Amino acid sequence: MKKQALVIIDVQHDYFKGGRMELVNPEAAAANISKVLEQSRREGIPVIYIQHIAMDPGAGFLVVNTPGIEINAAVAPIAGEQVIVKQYPNSFRETALHAYLQEKGITHLVITGMMTHVCVDATTRAAKDLGYSCTVISDACATRALEADGETVEASQVQQAFMGSLAFYYADVQTAERFLGN
Repeated sequence: MKKQALVIIDVQHDYFKGGRMELVNPEAAAANISKVLEQSRREGIPVIYIQHIAMDPGAGFLVVNTPGIEINAAVAPIAGEQVIVKQYPNSFRETALHAYLQEKGITHLVITGMMTHVCVDATTRAAKDLGYSCTVISDACATRALEADGETVEASQVQQAFMGSLAFYYADVQTAERFLGN
C-alpha cells in the first residue's frame, strides 16, 4: 500500500510579480497547488514544504534575509506541516527530506512547485532514483522562458518539454483537475 505526501517546492515571493526571478503565471500554479493542498489537508495526507534559501547574496534571488524567501500566502504552511530548507535544486541534497519520508513510511510523492525546469525536475528525478513513486501536477508548477543557443524557448514550451520528459519515466504527470477527480 502506498503512503502519500504532498510536496510543495519553492512557492516563494521571488517567483511572483515584483520578485527577483518572476515566472510565467505563478499565480495560476499557486491556485492549483492550493486546491491540491486543501484536499490533502482534508484527507490527512502529510504536506511537506521545501523552501530554498540561498546563503550567497550573489545568487540573485531567494537570498537569505530577503522578503523573496517567504512562502507565498496562497499556499502558506499551517501548524504541523513540515518545512524543509534547501540550498540546491534537488530537495534531497543535504536536507532531511529523505530521512523524514522514510520515518513517516511515505512511498509516493505528489510534487508541485517552482521552477519546473530546475527544482521540480531535479527533485522528481532524485525521488524516483531513491525509490519513490511520483505524481507531478503539471498545472501546479511554474517556469519561465529560457535561452538556448541564442534562441528563446517560451515558458509554455519549457513547461511542456519538462513535463513530457518526466512523464516518460520519472512520474505520472496529471493536471490538478484530473488528480482531484473533478
